[in-house]
Amino acid sequence: MRRLALLCWIVALAAAPVRAADLTAGDLTIEAPWARASIGAARAGAAYLTIVNRGAGLDWLVSVEASLATRAGLHRTLNENGVMKMRPAGPIEIPPGAALGLEPGGLHVMLMGLQSPLVEGESFAMTLIFERAGPLVVTVPILSATARQGL
Repeated sequence: MRRLALLCWIVALAAAPVRAADLTAGDLTIEAPWARASIGAARAGAAYLTIVNRGAGLDWLVSVEASLATRAGLHRTLNENGVMKMRPAGPIEIPPGAALGLEPGGLHVMLMGLQSPLVEGESFAMTLIFERAGPLVVTVPILSATARQGL
């Protein structure tokens, strides 16, 4: 009976999702990735996360790829004369010892040409490509359409 209980415990641990804080690329740690569920037949969405640079050197998030979008890009939300606009952000600098948040209303990953809606409770793979640390595949959980922050 003990062996069966131990086996069940091991299987449960192996099946448990990896927490975002466990994901690293070089000196970078990725925390709390998330996206909002699509509303209707929206062909675009956004993903958010925090990148922590625990190293002594600078790195840059150069580009992003997502399994369910034809294009993914780094975008920034700007207020231009009282009008909110989104613009491509280009490579994003991650200074040493800093935490950079990609959040609603600021820097974020724009998902364009969604191949299917973002469904609450599901997840998708997203690859973050860093200049120095290289690529890192992150699993992004999809939260409710009204979510304001990640897990």
